[in-house]
Amino acid sequence: MAKDYETKSFWLANSGPYQESPPLAGDLKCDVAVVGGGFAGVATAYFLKKAEPSLDVAVLESEVIGFGASGRNAGFAMTTFGLMMSLTKAMFGPEKTRQSHRYMERAVDLVGELVAEHNLDCEYERTGFLRVATTPAYIKRIRGEVELVRSLRLKDIEWIDAEATRARVNSPLYLGAWWEPRCALLNPAKLVREMKRVAMQFGTQVYERTPVTEIQRLDHTFRLKTPKGCITAEQIALTTNAYSLSIPQLRRKQVPVWTYIVLTEPLKPKQLAPIGWKGREGIEDYRNLVHYYRLTAENRLLMGGRDITLTFGHNMDKDFDERIFDELERDIIELFPSLKGVKIADRWGGPVSVPIDMTPALGYLGDHRAVYSLGCMGHGVSLMHLNGQVLADLLLERKTEWTDSFPVGRRVIPWPPEPIRYVVSHAILGYLHAEDAWAECKGLGVS
Repeated sequence: MAKDYETKSFWLANSGPYQESPPLAGDLKCDVAVVGGGFAGVATAYFLKKAEPSLDVAVLESEVIGFGASGRNAGFAMTTFGLMMSLTKAMFGPEKTRQSHRYMERAVDLVGELVAEHNLDCEYERTGFLRVATTPAYIKRIRGEVELVRSLRLKDIEWIDAEATRARVNSPLYLGAWWEPRCALLNPAKLVREMKRVAMQFGTQVYERTPVTEIQRLDHTFRLKTPKGCITAEQIALTTNAYSLSIPQLRRKQVPVWTYIVLTEPLKPKQLAPIGWKGREGIEDYRNLVHYYRLTAENRLLMGGRDITLTFGHNMDKDFDERIFDELERDIIELFPSLKGVKIADRWGGPVSVPIDMTPALGYLGDHRAVYSLGCMGHGVSLMHLNGQVLADLLLERKTEWTDSFPVGRRVIPWPPEPIRYVVSHAILGYLHAEDAWAECKGLGVS
């Protein structure tokens, strides 16, 4: 009999047998309670226990580990921070932009180190990353980003022309690309489950099917209520990301935005031959409403993005959108005409966390007893692992290069309350659509 979470993504349904941890039953005392069992939550627990084995650490997950974005994403461990580097520079200046990219470089490397150190079974491959230009306007935009990289004294990113791009992955739409060898691909559901396994080996307690219904901040502790018990903790880490609407302290720091994915049947060698793709690179284009795509370990083509959907109030039921699914299937054929007739094996969607300034955020919440992380912007695989390490260091009051780096502790502009928030978010989405349409007009020059 299929488990309920298996309907949420191909990864969650096809990553081998999974043993759920039992829900909390009764009352519990611990040193640190981590609310949210995705990448950030499990990583926070892991780094706490690794640094201080004597700590009692408990992870509370309302569904199962990896139920949210951590089990539904495309599996890109990449350096992308927020929406684009030039936007970060416009809002925060060159030094914080440089810090944010170095933070993401460290995040990508950290995931690779964790995989190697603990032999994590997650289909990890260091493939590199292409950000492809598909119109003259996107050539100008991407080359501008590469020049910004150079001006910030960052390395290992270069512009490659259309011929070099198509030599890697052959699409008639490709006019050039940002090439970055650092990035990797993986199976995200396997990764988060493996990180749970390692965290538990270090002594973390994990409670699944345990939603936190109320958090009370007392004089010296926190009291977390769940349906079948309460936890008293000296410190808390809130790693709920897109599922933060039910937490008053985080509600207006972000909104959930839904992105969608389609997945083909395994491609045969004769189907892949016209495309090449021997390096198996992860690929994005440079639309605001980006396409992202890759090959899985079974040579299935995963295609996601194109458009998003928004929600009103606390509605979190937007996991399927037939229009966007159909458009993604057409996009596969437009990019790779030789795949006409390829069969689609699965379709799914899920929420990502978006602050109003489209920039990740983490730090203390109220005082040094509580920390939070949110705002993955759809690029959270690597980001949330380093965020977990930083949250652990903040709770342990350990200063490192990364606890002192942007975006840690940055001020977050709140989203307005409903119904204004709904109107504002649609206005932003409308602008992003319009800018993409402008960039894709026929005959648009580079000048």
